[in-house]
Amino acid sequence: MLYSALGYNGAMSAPHRAAALAGQEILAAGGTAIEAMVAAAATVAVTYPHMNGIGGDGFWLIHRPGEKPIGIFAGGHAAALATPEWYAAQGHSDTIPARGGLAALTVPGTIGGWEAALDLVDPAKRLPLERLLANAIGYARDGIAVTDNQSRTTAEKLAGLEAVPGFAETFLIDGKVPQAGARMKQEALGRTLERLATEGLRSYYEGDLARIHGDFLEAQGSPLRASDFAAYRAQQVTPLEVTTSQGTLYNMTPPTQGIASLMILGIFDRLGVSEGEGFDHIHGLIESTKQAFILRNAELGDPATMREPAQDWLTEDRLDAMAAKIDRETALEWPYDPKQGDTIWMGAADRDGTVVSFIQSVFWEFGSGLTCPETGVFFQNRGAGFSLQPGPNQLAPGKRPFHTLNPALAHLPDGRVFAYGTMGGEGQPQTQSAVFTRYAQFGMDLQAAVTAPRWLLGKTWGDATTTLKLESRFDPELIEALRAAGHQVEMIPDYSDLAGHAGGVVLHPDGLIESATDPRADGAALSF
Repeated sequence: MLYSALGYNGAMSAPHRAAALAGQEILAAGGTAIEAMVAAAATVAVTYPHMNGIGGDGFWLIHRPGEKPIGIFAGGHAAALATPEWYAAQGHSDTIPARGGLAALTVPGTIGGWEAALDLVDPAKRLPLERLLANAIGYARDGIAVTDNQSRTTAEKLAGLEAVPGFAETFLIDGKVPQAGARMKQEALGRTLERLATEGLRSYYEGDLARIHGDFLEAQGSPLRASDFAAYRAQQVTPLEVTTSQGTLYNMTPPTQGIASLMILGIFDRLGVSEGEGFDHIHGLIESTKQAFILRNAELGDPATMREPAQDWLTEDRLDAMAAKIDRETALEWPYDPKQGDTIWMGAADRDGTVVSFIQSVFWEFGSGLTCPETGVFFQNRGAGFSLQPGPNQLAPGKRPFHTLNPALAHLPDGRVFAYGTMGGEGQPQTQSAVFTRYAQFGMDLQAAVTAPRWLLGKTWGDATTTLKLESRFDPELIEALRAAGHQVEMIPDYSDLAGHAGGVVLHPDGLIESATDPRADGAALSF
């Protein structure tokens, strides 16, 4: 059994050890959890590039003592040229390609999110940007040790990526998939990070960097231009919230699926399950997921085009009605349209009581694959999820695409502040529900709650089936009970990437901070 890391001075959880260490260094130097998260975000963009990068999006939930949590929505909008007619003129009337220049159609927002978050830190006390980005710059310049996860993912997705401009030169070594432990340098990306450190984060959207990226994207067939970068600003938002018997839970606004994560826990709370890890717990969460996803799939989108505010989905009457539809003994038949996604989640807390839940993504592994050789930046393919056909998800200039990303944070009744989350596309709300209920409702140690076997309803990471996937460490009797209830069970390895890479940080009222990381990833949880 693994146990949570404990400390009073700060904590950092990240899916790559270098990112966790970068954040811890900033906390140890007196920096805030926000500054530590920027340092970790920059580092993980270099050291875990198959999962995220500075050509993607990011989302923040931030708790500060005595204040309501705030959110930072740093998701990019579609290019001004991005219309169904424009794509038809490029020979694509049915679907948007998933890789290459045509897939890179939304402005990368994550750097704008770093900037907006740092604006919340007292300027008189803020650490220099050069300090926050130093570790990331060093890893890009001197090289990273490629993880087994990156090596395997590169090999699995190579067929769709190797011909995309800039990808092979950046992420292959001598034209071959790098093996685990190989040294991979990203010198162009290092120079870009150095430029951001000296010129400021806004320089990503205005000035030479934006011009370089605009020209490169245009040359590669993307609708993005430098003017789209200049028009971008991250937004401070009020998170969605729901109160259950386990406290007040917060998550990100649409078009993220944060609403689904909150609905699952709000519905499950109404089932009155009193014991964890048995059939009632696992079946109850799976069936709550189905009810939440039915509404999400039908109605969620850019808030400007939704029929009603997502917060209205969290009323007592709406949650009661969804809970009443659940059969406590039999599985609801489940065909649905799953979403893909590759992401990282990280959490941080400082000794002054600030807690951060953060998520950063390029959508599919390596995003569009399109990589600018001059800057080392590869661009997300989040906009490939738009439809070219009439409907609520139809592509339009300035429109924001559906996001699987959703960082979570909760205020528990005894005063604990719990930041948690995961990567895993469609699995994010499901893994959040497992970690939250195990820790907050059923009293499991935080690290044990993250390590314990998990499930995935549906598909993600390019998997082809929509079954209920169970890690093989589950009790055989529970597996048979789920099958008997009608769940279409498929077994996956003991510690499977399909189950996500989760983590958590908890600030206790007495100042104790515990943290946990996922053994399925390459990370660390550091409380000190």
